Amino acid sequence: MRKRILLILFVTFACLIKGNAQEDTNTLESQFSNLLDRSNRYQEYKVLKITELNKFQKSISDSVNAFQQLLNNSRIRIAQLENQIDSLAKSQSQLKQDLALSQKKEHGMDVFGMIIPKITYQLIVWSIIGVLVLLVLILSFKFKNSNTITKESNRKLAETETEFDSHRQRALEREQQLRRKLQDEINKQKEK
Repeated sequence: MRKRILLILFVTFACLIKGNAQEDTNTLESQFSNLLDRSNRYQEYKVLKITELNKFQKSISDSVNAFQQLLNNSRIRIAQLENQIDSLAKSQSQLKQDLALSQKKEHGMDVFGMIIPKITYQLIVWSIIGVLVLLVLILSFKFKNSNTITKESNRKLAETETEFDSHRQRALEREQQLRRKLQDEINKQKEK
């Protein structure tokens, strides 16, 4: 990705430089051509005026400095863009982590500090409810059964107490009758 950015920046600056060179009729090439045209010939040599040569050297120096400045600006911009890309990548990474956590929280329940999927949570809750309902039914059945047994036991106890009271009453009556008979016999025996 950085290579792409560098390539795009390089192509852009090359186009800008070429566009500026075409717009400016006073390019290095045209200055060099003018310099050669205005120079004199001496045998097979060209004689140039020092002032013209100095101007051309200054133009070259200025162009080189301009290109170096443009290159430095491009490097600074590339470094800024790389830093921005790095910060955006870190930000993207953090956002992905936050998104994953929020999706996990959305699809889960926070129970005792652990995030449990909603399906598991619902299964646990309904299992607990089912166990509690079953426990209530069992306890209700046992209570009903115990209550029935207790009522039956109380009824039998009441019957037994009634029978016992009636038996005691009969036994008492028999005893009284036997005492009377005994007393009658004793009285008969005394009278004789």
